Amino acid sequence: MEVIKDNKKGIIKDCLDYTLFSWSKQAGLNPINAHKGKGVYFYDRDGKKYIDFSSQLMNVNIGHGDQRITEAVAKQMQEISFVYPGMVTKARAELGKMIAEITPGNLTKTFFTLGGSEAIENAIKIARIYTGRAKIITQYRSYHGGTMGSMSASGDPRRHPVDEQQAPNFIHVENPYFYRCPWGTDSEEKCAEMALRNIEQIIKYEGTGSVAAILMEGESGSSGCIKYPPGYWQGLRDIADRYGILLICDEVMSGFGRTGKWFGIDNHNVTPDIMCIAKGLTSGYLPLGGAVVTDEIAAYFDENYMAIGLTYSAHAVSCAAGVANLKIMQEENMVENAAKMGKYVEEKVEELKLKHPSIGDFRNTGLLGCIELVKNRETKEPTVPWNAKGDEAIPTERMIAKVRELGMFTFVKWNFIFIAPPLNITKSEIDEGMEIISQVIEIADEYCD
Repeated sequence: MEVIKDNKKGIIKDCLDYTLFSWSKQAGLNPINAHKGKGVYFYDRDGKKYIDFSSQLMNVNIGHGDQRITEAVAKQMQEISFVYPGMVTKARAELGKMIAEITPGNLTKTFFTLGGSEAIENAIKIARIYTGRAKIITQYRSYHGGTMGSMSASGDPRRHPVDEQQAPNFIHVENPYFYRCPWGTDSEEKCAEMALRNIEQIIKYEGTGSVAAILMEGESGSSGCIKYPPGYWQGLRDIADRYGILLICDEVMSGFGRTGKWFGIDNHNVTPDIMCIAKGLTSGYLPLGGAVVTDEIAAYFDENYMAIGLTYSAHAVSCAAGVANLKIMQEENMVENAAKMGKYVEEKVEELKLKHPSIGDFRNTGLLGCIELVKNRETKEPTVPWNAKGDEAIPTERMIAKVRELGMFTFVKWNFIFIAPPLNITKSEIDEGMEIISQVIEIADEYCD
C-alpha cells in the first residue's frame, strides 16, 4: 500500500479521492486542510490562522489544543483502552457521577453512546419501552441527528432525501418562533400560548394514549437559535404530565455551558424525563454521548429488560476525555464565562444593527447565537429563503466565501450567521470576530430594499 502523501496538496487529494464528506455534493469541494489549534484559533497547513466562531460544530467548548485531555486519554490507554460495556472502569464511574451532579432535578443515570444521534435514538427507544407507546412529537424547525430515527425526528430539510424511508410515528409541530410567529401574535407570551395549544390539540388528534414523548432541543440550535418564549418549557412539562407523556430534552448542542448554564433547559427551570448529551461532553476531543434518565425511569429497568446496547457504550478512553473535560470547565469557570461573554456579544450585535440594515433579528443564549438577515426590516423578507437552492442561495455562498477569506470559521446557513465560539473566549477575541462578521454582513446589505 502506498504511503499517504505528507504534502499539503497530497493530503487534500487523498481525502477527496478516498473519503466522503457530509452534507455536500462531492465534486468541487475545497476543504480547509486543518493542521493545529490553540484556544479559539486553528491553523491550516499553509499557516493561515482562523478564529473559530462556531466551535467547529458547536462542540469544542473548551477550545482547541488543551493537552490536559491528551494526558488523560494517554493515561487511560496505558491502562486499558477497551472493555465490553458490561464491565466497569474508573473513568465510567467518575463520569457518570459527574453528570448526575450537574444535570437538573432527579436525572441520575446515563446510558453512554458515541454521539448525539445515538443518544437520541436510544432515548426514543427508552421512552417507547417505558411508556408502551410509539409516537414522538417534535418541531419542524429542529435537528436531532443524522441516523434514520434521529433524522426522522428532525424537521430540518436535510431529511427530505430520505422522507420515503423515514422511520414511522414522528409527528411535527410548529415552533414558537416569535420573530415569524405562525399565528401572527404580538407578544412572546401569546406566541407560546398558541404553540402550546397547537401541540396539545395535535396530541389529542393523534390519541393521548399513543404518544410516548415530546422531544425538544434544550435551546434551539442549527434551525436558527429560535428562542423559547417565557413559559413554553413549563407548559410542555404540564402537558406531558397531564397525558402521561415523557419529555426528552435534546442538549447535544446546547449542553455543557454553551448557553451560560450547564444545560439549555436550566434557563427554564424544568427537569425533563430524559436528557440527550454529546458534543461539549468531551468538547469533541473524542466521540461520546449519552441518554440520561430520571431515577424513576432507571428504577423501571431494575426489573424490566433494557433492550438497548452498543459495542462502544461507555468507551473507557472517551469517558476519560469526558472526565478531564468537565474538570477543565469547572476549574476555569467556563460556564460563567459563557454567560458573561454572551452578554458582550449581544452588545456588539446591537452596535452592528446601527450599521447594517440587513440585520433583522439576533437570538442568543450564552454563546449560542444566530443573526437573521433580511432584505427589509419591516416586511422581514429573508435575504435568502429557508432551504434555498440555485440562484436564491447566491448571497449565502458569497458570505461563506467571505468568512473563509477573512480568516474565520463559522456557519452561514440560508439567511443565518451563527455565533458560537469556544467558552473560554475573551472580549478582545470577540471584537476580532465581530469585525469579520461585520464585513461579511456588508454582502447581505447589498440585497436590502
